[in-house]
Amino acid sequence: MRGPHNIWRLIRTGATLERAGAMNHALDAFEAGPLLRAVARTLAFPFRWLGYKGDPSLPPVSRALTALGPAYIKFGQIMSTRPDVVGPEMANELRVLQDALPPFPVAIAEEEVERELGIKVDDVFSEFSAPVAAASIAQVHKAVLKDTGAEVAVKVLRPGVEKAFRKDIDAFYFAAQMVEFLSPSSRRLRPMEVIRHFDGVVQGELDLRLEASGASEFEANTAGDTGFSVPPVFWHLSSRRVMTLGWVEGVGSGDNDAIDAAGHDRARLGARVLELFLLHALRDGFFHADMHQGNLKISENGDIIAYDFGIMGRIDEYTRRVYAEILFGFIRRDYRRVAEVHFEAGYVPANQDMDEFARALRAVGEPIFGMDASRISMGRLLSYLFEVTERFGMQTRTELILLQRTMVVVEGVARSLDPHINIWEVAQPIVEDYIKESIGPKAVIRDLSRTALVLARFGPRLPELAQAALVKQGHNSGDDEENTHRHGWWFVGGAAASGLVIWLLALSGAF
Repeated sequence: MRGPHNIWRLIRTGATLERAGAMNHALDAFEAGPLLRAVARTLAFPFRWLGYKGDPSLPPVSRALTALGPAYIKFGQIMSTRPDVVGPEMANELRVLQDALPPFPVAIAEEEVERELGIKVDDVFSEFSAPVAAASIAQVHKAVLKDTGAEVAVKVLRPGVEKAFRKDIDAFYFAAQMVEFLSPSSRRLRPMEVIRHFDGVVQGELDLRLEASGASEFEANTAGDTGFSVPPVFWHLSSRRVMTLGWVEGVGSGDNDAIDAAGHDRARLGARVLELFLLHALRDGFFHADMHQGNLKISENGDIIAYDFGIMGRIDEYTRRVYAEILFGFIRRDYRRVAEVHFEAGYVPANQDMDEFARALRAVGEPIFGMDASRISMGRLLSYLFEVTERFGMQTRTELILLQRTMVVVEGVARSLDPHINIWEVAQPIVEDYIKESIGPKAVIRDLSRTALVLARFGPRLPELAQAALVKQGHNSGDDEENTHRHGWWFVGGAAASGLVIWLLALSGAF
């Protein structure tokens, strides 16, 4: 329950921030006003000695969050995906947060597996290793299935993690309420909405069935992608607190020496990482939103293997088309078209000056295109783009922020593999192909066919709907019989036109 009992938690949090030298950084990130700063310092400074020391080798904010424990680490990781809230500098610092936490004993993990799955570990697994990775929410064990000999990764939630997170999230809500009350200027960043977003992400990660579902969907979407693989889900060995995936072997994507020793082409791998991200985002609208080096391996045959599907991004088809047109416009340096797309999508209010907006976009694009290939950054472009659109009244769109953050991470992976990669040369064919498929004549026919199919489902009800429309118009118009018939015929005519569209599309083979 949110209330005054959370004050002690906030004092301990403030004391740790103060002791780690992170208080000013945190207050600046949330644009705290004078009153909030005074209250924070009053509550934190006298109790500085109560704060956790943390690791002095880490940057101040990361040091404080790591010392405060799992919920705070996870909060920092999620905030690293929201530069719109904490600013690009803070978001970049928070990316260094690691889930290197002490593991819990293997015996407890085995008990959890047996309780959740209703099995005996020794009956199902011929081997069940000590933890190979320990994170804020769960840890992973390598195991071998007794019946098939297949190697699998078994992910198990930490005991009591749900209760521990619930307490800390409760304190976060209380803190957000205090921030909004004490610092009206911070309301622009919507602190309560930020905590609700964090709460939603964490609740999703606390149910491993949802992560397994994301992994399964991602595997199905990418099954035909050359040079890429996703470990399969073992559904009969997965539940709310346990998830089992195929084990992946390979070289870490951040270990260039090992990649070179294995004889892989790093330039090709760098380009492929970027191609795959764009392909998944544009083609499927479902992408790995935590695609850093720690979640990618290179297999013996050179395939890129992705794992850890706790954070996945999803964008609808309309947003994909808008995003592709924006990128395509920048690739062609057609800033007028980029501006038109923003206005057409409603991202920029109609009362803004389109010519001024196009001129601002040119100021964003031209300096970047003037750089040499090794410095051209799509992530930087998107970051500058959001700054410009904010000046022209564009509201924050969370799905685009997540997309932009992932683009920055993927760029970093690609450049670590090939420092001379030309981001735009790699992106252009992917974006062009998507434009042809989603905006050209084929797309028009496909959209019409979908619309016709939806209308066709109402076929048996058309007489009933027409009658209802006639009766309704009769009631609305009184005795105006001519008006009633006119509206009724419009409805019947629309239904007939829909039927004609369906018939034509059927003749053309669209169905």
